Amino acid sequence: MLVLDLSENQLTGSIPAWIGDKLSNLVILNLRSNNFQDYIPDQICALNSLHVLDLGYNNISGAIPKCFSNLSAMATTLNPHVANWFSRFYPDNSFYFGALLVMKGRVDEYSTTLGLVTGIDLSVNSLTGEIPKELGYLMGLLSLNLSGNLLTGKIPETIGNMEMLESLDLSMNRLHGEIPSSFSNLNFLNHFNLSYNNLTGQIPSSTQLQSFDKSSYIGNHLCGPPVTKNCNKKGEAPDGTNGGSSGGKKTSEVNWLYVSIVLGFAMGFWGVVAPLVLIRSWRFAYYKKLEQIGDKLCVFWATIGM
Repeated sequence: MLVLDLSENQLTGSIPAWIGDKLSNLVILNLRSNNFQDYIPDQICALNSLHVLDLGYNNISGAIPKCFSNLSAMATTLNPHVANWFSRFYPDNSFYFGALLVMKGRVDEYSTTLGLVTGIDLSVNSLTGEIPKELGYLMGLLSLNLSGNLLTGKIPETIGNMEMLESLDLSMNRLHGEIPSSFSNLNFLNHFNLSYNNLTGQIPSSTQLQSFDKSSYIGNHLCGPPVTKNCNKKGEAPDGTNGGSSGGKKTSEVNWLYVSIVLGFAMGFWGVVAPLVLIRSWRFAYYKKLEQIGDKLCVFWATIGM
């Protein structure tokens, strides 16, 4: 078996570990849009011929296995043993072979070029922990989507080793730190999204990263083109998230507002309330005045009622 596509069903339970033990020749494993839970079994890492792994839109938890680096078919930039499979076994195109895959944020059908497509999609799950630096060994990968999880830590520098990447989506996680300078090596990117993390610092300049829309960076603390915030002398973003006003000046104004409120309260309390509490004659005069005002109001409302 070369293709196992069970996507868009209502399958539950754990991902079967026997897939890695029994289906060693798999080229495509697509379990997208089901209700699989628990962790990704390490046995998946034994699928040395695997080109596409799509586990997106499930309820998978746990960490991304470091052994993904063993997926050797994704580690080389050219995989002729799979790409030529079609011509060797079906030279007259007597049998149609294809698959629908989600790549670059859209669904496309691949047939004759299927052997040249490589991708990992783990999006919209509950994966935790850091992005393993071992993913950087998959230098033949064209698409990597880890969006919509609970991933933490910094983006590994080794991601920059994946020079064939055309699509990279790490959005909607809890990643922090700076965008690795090694991203300048990703010259083939045409789909890129780091939005809604906690990334900081300057977007690496003089790279193709400036060619993407600022929406690819929104929801972080980044500065420099293409976002509107300028970096300070240390190459850091002013306070606040992308899309806000100039950070430092606004923060200063807000602090002075708080100071004025506190000072006004203190002066009002000690200037009016404190004497009423501490000086008995003032307190009696104040209460007497309130009583007179209350009597006048009662007369006034009684007159209107008549």
